[in-house]
Amino acid sequence: MLGFIANQMLFVGVTDKDKRDDVHGRIQSKTFADLPGPELKWEKMMESPVPRLDGAAIQIKDQLFVFAGYGTIDLVRILLVIDSKCYCVFKFTAYIVPRKVHSHVDVYNFTSNTWGGRFDMPKEMAHSHLGMVTDGRYIYIVTGQYGPQCRGPTAHTFVLDTKTKKWQDMPPLPIPRYAPATQLWRGRLHVMGGSKEDRYTPGVDHWSIAVKDGRVIEKDWRIEMPIPRGGPHRACIVVDDRLYVIGGQEGDFMAKPNSPIFKCSRRNEVVYSDVYMLDDEMKWKALPPMPKPNSHIEFAWVVVNNSIVIAGGTTEKHPNTKKMILVGEVFQFQLDKLKWSVVGKLPYRVKTTLVGFWDGWLYFTSGQRDRGPDDPTPRKVIGEMWRTKLRLPLS
Repeated sequence: MLGFIANQMLFVGVTDKDKRDDVHGRIQSKTFADLPGPELKWEKMMESPVPRLDGAAIQIKDQLFVFAGYGTIDLVRILLVIDSKCYCVFKFTAYIVPRKVHSHVDVYNFTSNTWGGRFDMPKEMAHSHLGMVTDGRYIYIVTGQYGPQCRGPTAHTFVLDTKTKKWQDMPPLPIPRYAPATQLWRGRLHVMGGSKEDRYTPGVDHWSIAVKDGRVIEKDWRIEMPIPRGGPHRACIVVDDRLYVIGGQEGDFMAKPNSPIFKCSRRNEVVYSDVYMLDDEMKWKALPPMPKPNSHIEFAWVVVNNSIVIAGGTTEKHPNTKKMILVGEVFQFQLDKLKWSVVGKLPYRVKTTLVGFWDGWLYFTSGQRDRGPDDPTPRKVIGEMWRTKLRLPLS
């Protein structure tokens, strides 16, 4: 292998062997991870006031509260891979890192299908990788990343009264976490997993604290049963008094050592399809896995007709190019049968979707979309809002 750096470009020499996988003697298709599924008829709605990546969203009745997130990403390095025989360009990759973050809330009304009601977040509140859940009026916000790029986490927690738009502090989490799984269950706010302070190491810690009507009624967080597999970017859902944790990943981008702006540096990530349920004895039980590994789905889900529906995400990186691959499927998990299926396709592959459901319509907004039908790698941060009439199979 040959390699050198010049003018922010990294050149790597590649032999013929590098172009083939070891099993089939060829590079797998870029779209090999796509799963078959029915095409859905999508309708484009009013676009969000700002584009968002790694934002958060909570639905209360016919309103979708959309929080924070990265606003822009910039090209920082170009990778050119050169064939060692002809020294011609074999492939091209542009590495990107987020620059701008949002510190406000936008509200979408599903009845009028309009955006409005923007208001600011507390200055101390994290801007991405938030844990978040609601009781139907109050929204509980837990930790996350403060600032752009790959800056450090915060342990700050808040509660928002969605009727008065007033914020209050809650006791900080014992240890800062990125994108922890967060839910309300049996009168307690549960926070588990996520990434540790270095943004890469998976955390398996699980804490809870009693809450009621937007108030914390205990002084300290209580240690609970650790989650079997740690990491960020997973869905955490309560249905019929059962708590489910779905998907996620181990590892994430880290801040480049000694970088004054905490420039993001990619590390190895493992995306998984694991599904766990916390039972009555506070023990974790493994359930049937997702049809494929899926991450970046913490706000990409809704519960419809005793099914969990998940839209988009990211799956395991391409085995040859090592590039991130986005997910373009809509998944259904039937809770009575513990059965997964693909019930549709999104307009494009996209990660960190913010999903809602109203009057039979499945909505999603924001995230980072693919480069086109034949290229599942991430590119543009979006603020688009789409909807489709959701008709789930009954068996």
